[in-house]
Amino acid sequence: MSELHGKVAAVIGGSSGIGAATVKMLADCGAQVAIGFHSGEDRAKQLQAGLKGGGHSVFRIAVDNTQSVRDAARAVIDTHGRVDVLVNSAGTTRPIPHADLEALDDALLDQIMASNVQGPFGTIRAFAPALKASGDGVIVNVSSISGFTGSGSNVGYCASKAALDTMTLSLARALGPEIRVLCVSPGAVATEFVAGRSREALEKIAQATPLKRVVEPEDVARTIMACITHLRLTTGARIVCDGGRFLV
Repeated sequence: MSELHGKVAAVIGGSSGIGAATVKMLADCGAQVAIGFHSGEDRAKQLQAGLKGGGHSVFRIAVDNTQSVRDAARAVIDTHGRVDVLVNSAGTTRPIPHADLEALDDALLDQIMASNVQGPFGTIRAFAPALKASGDGVIVNVSSISGFTGSGSNVGYCASKAALDTMTLSLARALGPEIRVLCVSPGAVATEFVAGRSREALEKIAQATPLKRVVEPEDVARTIMACITHLRLTTGARIVCDGGRFLV
């Protein structure tokens, strides 16, 4: 497949999980991919080495640091000359029962908001000029059904994803027609994102959903790819990928 031949895609949080699965699919479709990592440099380079095609790169980015984000965007543009696709897949959380208000302390709440809200906004702000110059730019924010169900790893995480959903709406209005902005909302995904969540727990969650299937990173990556390559007249939308869990 060469649907994205000549396009450049930057994936924030691209060294593992949903981000890594998306990187592989983008490369398979012919894109040059810039893999953004924070601490997983070895993973990012290993992923880069196994990608189809050539011209791929890796770059370090701390999404909660404005200067790091601006420097990363400049490095990607200097390396590739353009950016057509931005995928925001970085984020953070920690499992905390919703009723345990004291456990969600200010420091953790600040960290969640910095990574999950400030981070995507900062990367969009930094990459927007290049995406506009593309004339056919697309941004996909990886959100969560937690943003509209209010259930998830902790209250702060739910709030951060609700903010990301709303930001997607606002920026879709602001950045068109040159840039489409969408968000993809998974349920529980088979990654290491939520500490302590086992495969057994994921299987139990899946059995309570209409489709009774565990959501794999590749399932979410395919949804992201659909936003990029097929939903060409869609912007501001939330695309759910959860096996129907939000219906339960």
